Amino acid sequence: MCWVHQTDFKENRGSDSSPIKIMKYTHTYTTRWHDTDANRVLRASRILVYFQETGNIQCQKFGLPLDELRDERGVGFILSQISFKVYRPIRAFESINVSTWCKEAKGYSFYRYFDICVDGELCAQASSVWALVDVNNKTLVRADESLAPHFPYDEPIDAELLPPRARVGRDEKMQQVGQRKIAYSDIDYNMHMNNTNYPDMLCDFIPDMEGKYVSEMSLTYLKEAPLGAVLDVFCSQREDGRFVFKTQNKNGETCLEATVKLENI
Repeated sequence: MCWVHQTDFKENRGSDSSPIKIMKYTHTYTTRWHDTDANRVLRASRILVYFQETGNIQCQKFGLPLDELRDERGVGFILSQISFKVYRPIRAFESINVSTWCKEAKGYSFYRYFDICVDGELCAQASSVWALVDVNNKTLVRADESLAPHFPYDEPIDAELLPPRARVGRDEKMQQVGQRKIAYSDIDYNMHMNNTNYPDMLCDFIPDMEGKYVSEMSLTYLKEAPLGAVLDVFCSQREDGRFVFKTQNKNGETCLEATVKLENI
């Protein structure tokens, strides 16, 4: 991947009692041909990768490397929920500016936002919620004020601009469309399926993707899917055209709830 590093952020100091506010952090990439699908547009999974890689780089640049956070503090971030919207297909070899920023964490929830611009045009944006977890005992860790200087802060994205949090009601009529075994290529160092791989998995169960791209997606992660697990995949299609998914493990526990909307290219 051809990466050109760019930082585009400012520090704004308020009154003596107010914290430093650092605006959006931006990183520039050149998209790859191998990021695209059969329609020659960026796959939804790759969009998530660009979002989250920018967040990872921002943590590194702001003095909070994720490996250090895990190895020295014994904690790590896990994604609870993300919703994103793609306003126009992104193609190979485009120079994209990916920005990320946060709002103040509350309780056990960390809020991070993203957008992608090409030549000043807004192409995609996302809202996500993360939790900090003790990697040894798997318990949630409350937001710590000492983490604040490591994150850029700005106003959140208007929730009405993005798809709502994915929720599958009990009255949702769903059919099992297949199974998916979690393989080594799916997992990360947490030893369960990395969240960026789920969009590809879901699109594999959509009947006809030819001539279409994912314009909206919302994913709610409820339970990890470890290496070797076999997930039952259920799907339905609502009247508005959205596909609704959920996955269950062998114990019948729901691991993921998601909605996907497609648009013609």
